[in-house]
Amino acid sequence: MRKLVIGLGNPGDRYMNNRRNIGFKIIDVLANNTGIQIKTKKKKSLLGIGDFEGHEIVLLKPQTFMNLSGEAVLYIASFLRVAVPDIIVVHDDYSLNYGDIQVARGPVEVPHVGTESIAKGLKSDKFIRIRVGTGPAPQEAVEKKDQKTIEKYNLSDFNLEENYKIIEVINDAEAALRSILTQDIEDVLSKYVIGASFKNTSD
Repeated sequence: MRKLVIGLGNPGDRYMNNRRNIGFKIIDVLANNTGIQIKTKKKKSLLGIGDFEGHEIVLLKPQTFMNLSGEAVLYIASFLRVAVPDIIVVHDDYSLNYGDIQVARGPVEVPHVGTESIAKGLKSDKFIRIRVGTGPAPQEAVEKKDQKTIEKYNLSDFNLEENYKIIEVINDAEAALRSILTQDIEDVLSKYVIGASFKNTSD
């Protein structure tokens, strides 16, 4: 059964190394590891289709800005006839420590314009989400719900130490995706939605 795997980010060189763009980075590495070329341009998106763990997957990078991600996702999901439960969204999460990977479904835990746009477009929030920790954001801003400061943090670049660890983070996200595709999703959610994080245990 075909799965639509979406990495969220903002297009353009100026955003390339932003915390916000971790979804793009993960999708790019998945494409490289699976030999899938993300080069087809369709409805403000870049996409590629191939195989991962015996499943046909569509890797999608919306080329709208983050807050309009739902426009691209709705079009591609409708065009390829992918049901909401078969959609997996990889996105940044400033409330998780950098490198933590969790899996969720349903309403977002903290505000996220990308996933909220997708939920609005699909008229459902029942897609699967791989939350990739890019935080913690400044505690004072979080406590005061200062979205302007939080967004400034989201649009900041990873620091040198974080860049050294980024491959490990991407590998853990790939391990999460592998679990979603090869295990019963209810088992995955029950194990990892509460607070445990994925770790890539392959040699």
